[in-house]
Amino acid sequence: MPSPEQKQKKDTKPDRTLDAIGLYCPEPVFRTKEEIEKMEIGQVLEILADDPAAEEDITRWAKRTGNQLLKLEKDRRTLRFLVKKLK
Repeated sequence: MPSPEQKQKKDTKPDRTLDAIGLYCPEPVFRTKEEIEKMEIGQVLEILADDPAAEEDITRWAKRTGNQLLKLEKDRRTLRFLVKKLK
């Protein structure tokens, strides 16, 4: 049986979606930063990207900026991130 934290992460619905498909480093991170600045603390941003560098870039960005990476999914060439705004 999944823990409450695992269930919460699975059931998290994004408040906004950023489509960064077709954008390459550093655009996905810049757009993520711009989008998260428009959001309220506690809201979740979904980022869709197909740049392989985005996996490391967005993961590091979230840690560096004090936001929480809730989920990272890979589906062939597409990456899907869920980032919760904490600051």
